[in-house]
Amino acid sequence: MACPSLSPDGPFVRDLLGYVDCQAQTIGASGYQALAVPGSSVSIALTGMLTLFVAAFGYRMLLGQTPSTRDAVLAIVKVGIVLALATSWSAYRTVVYDVALRTPAELAASIGAASALPGANGGLEAHLQAVDDGLAELVRIGTGRPDDAVDNVGQAPQTLTPAQQQQQFQRLGQRPRWDPQRDAELLGNARTIYLTSALGALAAVRLVTGLLLALGPFFALFLLFDATRGVFEGWLRALGGAALGGVTTAIVLAIELAVIEPWLAAILAEREAEVATPAVPIELLALSLVFALTLLAGLIAAAKIAHGFRIPVAVRAVSDRLVTDLQTTLGRESGARRGTAEHPDTPERSRALAIADAAATAQRRETVTTASSSFGRMDERGNNPQTPARGPTVVPIVPIGQSARRRTTARVSAGANRREAL
Repeated sequence: MACPSLSPDGPFVRDLLGYVDCQAQTIGASGYQALAVPGSSVSIALTGMLTLFVAAFGYRMLLGQTPSTRDAVLAIVKVGIVLALATSWSAYRTVVYDVALRTPAELAASIGAASALPGANGGLEAHLQAVDDGLAELVRIGTGRPDDAVDNVGQAPQTLTPAQQQQQFQRLGQRPRWDPQRDAELLGNARTIYLTSALGALAAVRLVTGLLLALGPFFALFLLFDATRGVFEGWLRALGGAALGGVTTAIVLAIELAVIEPWLAAILAEREAEVATPAVPIELLALSLVFALTLLAGLIAAAKIAHGFRIPVAVRAVSDRLVTDLQTTLGRESGARRGTAEHPDTPERSRALAIADAAATAQRRETVTTASSSFGRMDERGNNPQTPARGPTVVPIVPIGQSARRRTTARVSAGANRREAL
């Protein structure tokens, strides 16, 4: 959508903030849709990086590292997040866009309403414009001329006797001479600092947020690989810092308005009553500088807080373990190649031969175990049925006292059988 242009006769602060906010929303939404459309450079890069991710995953499986269930689920979730952030505007708008652009204003409104700060109900631009109008009016009418002041050439405003003039000059010598041009310059500087700090802080956080939202599909690609995941983390930190900076800026400006609005209204009322306010320029300049530095400190604090964001340790540990396993396998393969290169006479053994040797070794081990378990079982003749015929005979061990057993039947000789037969 087309954002309204600034009008030279309209309210400067309100129109500028409205234009900046409109541009931030337009850049964030239109930029994302331009990068996520099929055929764009980011879409082509997404296809290529997904291909590389799947190829790397398959290469690990070829090296013998079968992924566990946890690793497979993690890879699927990672691909799903990247596709949702880089191609789906509805998901991106709900999860990222609305959170980054609308959440800061809602948080600032909640905090400001609880603290009774001006501009808490969404009228921050109107309050800033009202203060700027008051400053412009004060610059126009000036601070007023003190009663005992003298003009720039050292002449008294009225005819005085020489003794009175001497007393007047002695009193004025204890403080700076009043200069209306100097007061106007100080008031102008105070207004400049006020506008620069307020508009600069609000415009910075809004435009940076819009630009980062527009580049969301591009930075989502870096989540696929562990080596580039830090770029995605940096994007999240910058986006979180901009959103937190928006909350900080709104709260600090609301506090500044709470201080300046009643104070400036009282000064303007005194000037309308023809009361001089010679101390106002310095005080207003100091007040503008103090809140400008406060805004800068708040933005730095928000950036520091956002810098501490990290992806959860559990996800990082799983990813690091996958990388370590892959590096170990690659190192083992490279070591085997180096060993073959150093001993060219030794034939390189394939993986199938290594598996066959391992199976043969296991079979031999089972055969030896079976033979040892059957050792010691003898037949009636005292031979081991498992022992080969050409081997030595194993003599059974007979307990003491059982070498001659008691007969259970009567002994009949051959002669007795012949006598009974006759």
